[in-house]
Amino acid sequence: MAATNAPGTPSWLGAVNDRAGLAVLLDHGPLTRNRICELVGVSKPTASQMMSRLLQAGVIEEQGLLAGSAGRAAVVYAARVDRRVGIAVDLDAFEVRATVVDAAGTDRPVVRMPLPHDPTARSAVEEVRRAIDEASAAAGTDPAAVHTVCLGIPGYVDPGASGELFSETLPGWPVRRLRSILEDDLGRTVLIENDVNLAAVAEREGGAATGRDVFALLWLGNGVGASFDVAGDLHRGSFGGAGEIGFLPVSAEAIALDPAARTVQDLVGGRAVALLARRHGLEADGFHAARAALADPAAEGVRRLVFDDLAERVAHVALPVIATLDPGLVVLAGPTADLGGETFANAVGAGIRRISRWYPEVLATSVHGDAVLRGARSLLAQRVREELLDSVAAVART
Repeated sequence: MAATNAPGTPSWLGAVNDRAGLAVLLDHGPLTRNRICELVGVSKPTASQMMSRLLQAGVIEEQGLLAGSAGRAAVVYAARVDRRVGIAVDLDAFEVRATVVDAAGTDRPVVRMPLPHDPTARSAVEEVRRAIDEASAAAGTDPAAVHTVCLGIPGYVDPGASGELFSETLPGWPVRRLRSILEDDLGRTVLIENDVNLAAVAEREGGAATGRDVFALLWLGNGVGASFDVAGDLHRGSFGGAGEIGFLPVSAEAIALDPAARTVQDLVGGRAVALLARRHGLEADGFHAARAALADPAAEGVRRLVFDDLAERVAHVALPVIATLDPGLVVLAGPTADLGGETFANAVGAGIRRISRWYPEVLATSVHGDAVLRGARSLLAQRVREELLDSVAAVART
């Protein structure tokens, strides 16, 4: 068998051609056999054999006829991206958001499911299972076609043998062996990624960091975190906890801005934003209420005052991140930064230059809404694509 499938053998060439044929259908959409010949660089008989094997594998379908110049209709072939899909999932303390991801990156509906407030009612397996079922139903795909799930979580999982979960917003979830528990019960591959890292993926793929070599992303929301991207590679650290800056103690200079603050989370997290909003006259009970109140156009004057105060604090928080990575770019992301926009980013940049020797460019996120989910989709789409392309090789060898 090994000799039969060795490079240069008909079986090996068939597998290579089939991957190439399916890849151009994923990249270009429905095509005729002649167009596939041009794009892949094979003869018409070879293209016909490729299409026959791919039809047999169930990964492509005939999608009607295209009239030719001589009056002869040509069959149009299209990839069947519903046969092998993934589910991208983003969780926080209040809600699950999920969507189907296929090999062509097709836009699919996003489902949103509230989470129970009672920790005893939480279940990792059931929450992910429901996300799979609900997202599949919304997309009109078969849940059985889901082979991989990518979870974006507010925290991280130690990659060691115990797979320990570090998160304060997933009560009721297993704190050890989370990945293996999910994979065993769901019967699918499960990828678990820090939510801020996924936001950085989205920022590089289609946001403010597109085309940049090195950048740091500072996430400002109910929680606080950072992500480090070096030439497209995320630095996760030896134990997966790189960027968990919310737990860091604040500097003496930063404490002067808020004597009650002891950690970065205290200084610029959700509770700090709510306190600043109340200090400037807005009635806001908690972060989400404060953010909604600040988003009101009638609160423009208060919003400016709050973000002026917050910018000075964020400048101090950014210093350890900048000193560690020395990036040319810092992207401010997350619900708070999204609301502050470019004006806030400019104020943070001015604050950094005023109190340090570093002069990175500071930009506001340009990925608005569901940044974590978009990052999970991007990460998962490439994996689903490779799995689908790999699946055709087995057919070529038979």
